[in-house]
Amino acid sequence: MKRHTETEENYLKAVYRFSQKLTSEKEFVNTNTIANYLDTSPASVTDMFKRLKGKKLVTYQSYKGVRLTSLGEKVALNTIRKHRLWEVFLVEKLNFSWDNVHEMAEQLEHVDSVELIRALDKFLGYPKFDPHGDPIPSEDGEMQKRKTHLLSEVAAGTEVSIVGVTFSGPDFLQYLDQLQLNIGQRIKVVEKLPYDRSLRLQLDKMTIVLNGNIADQLVVMEG
Repeated sequence: MKRHTETEENYLKAVYRFSQKLTSEKEFVNTNTIANYLDTSPASVTDMFKRLKGKKLVTYQSYKGVRLTSLGEKVALNTIRKHRLWEVFLVEKLNFSWDNVHEMAEQLEHVDSVELIRALDKFLGYPKFDPHGDPIPSEDGEMQKRKTHLLSEVAAGTEVSIVGVTFSGPDFLQYLDQLQLNIGQRIKVVEKLPYDRSLRLQLDKMTIVLNGNIADQLVVMEG
């Protein structure tokens, strides 16, 4: 029997996502934050938190919210690991586009087979990042770190490579495809325009002007 339901794993993954935005380990993730993110009622979220608390997966306090226990974090990271490995598989081996894999990976991430995921990881060559540039947790929950910036923070005259996105909605990724702003693309920030925060970029032999809001969602790395 599967130890955790798909719904439980989705909740743990959501709590982990917002836990990364907290500034202290003593802070709690707000119930309404999870309710809005999962598009459900605060009452349903509270009921789930009580269930997860009973399984020792979260610490929950009324009027404060929730935070993951070490066991809950392990389950969340394992679910994230499976999701991102499946995205790599779908893009690299089945030739799906990066804007068309999230929903499929959402289903595949709940496959409960340690042997399968180990074999998948080996088959893919032990990738460290998924097609959107997000780090893939190891079986032990470790993730590779690298020094990155948002494109909007890069000074004029700097050459960088795109290594990730902060938002992976299909429409946004398709728009990036049209601009040839994909993972691995090298670009040079030619000019920054203070009036509307636009950036003039050099891509190979092509020059484009990119909206500052888009630049806020592109993760880049120098070198």
